Amino acid sequence: MSLTSADIARIANLARLELQPAESERMLTQINGFFALVEKMRAVDTTGLEPLAHPVAAIQDITLRLREDRVSEPDNREANMRNAPALEHGLFLVPKVIE
Repeated sequence: MSLTSADIARIANLARLELQPAESERMLTQINGFFALVEKMRAVDTTGLEPLAHPVAAIQDITLRLREDRVSEPDNREANMRNAPALEHGLFLVPKVIE
């Protein structure tokens, strides 16, 4: 996949960016370079390879020090809700900010 100058102009317009022609060309080169790298990586046959939990595991045997996934804090929902100026069905009510 590669982009054209028209694609860069469209993306810049959607992002509300005003790019100078030199910036647009530099952006086109950088993005197409990124896509070329992705295509090279996708071309590598990874059949039968397991994903690594950590990149260092490819070069040395490591043991990850991960903690157990368990609840460590008490449920303070009721205490927290007491401070709310307005509640409905156990949820905080806030002013509408989007018109």
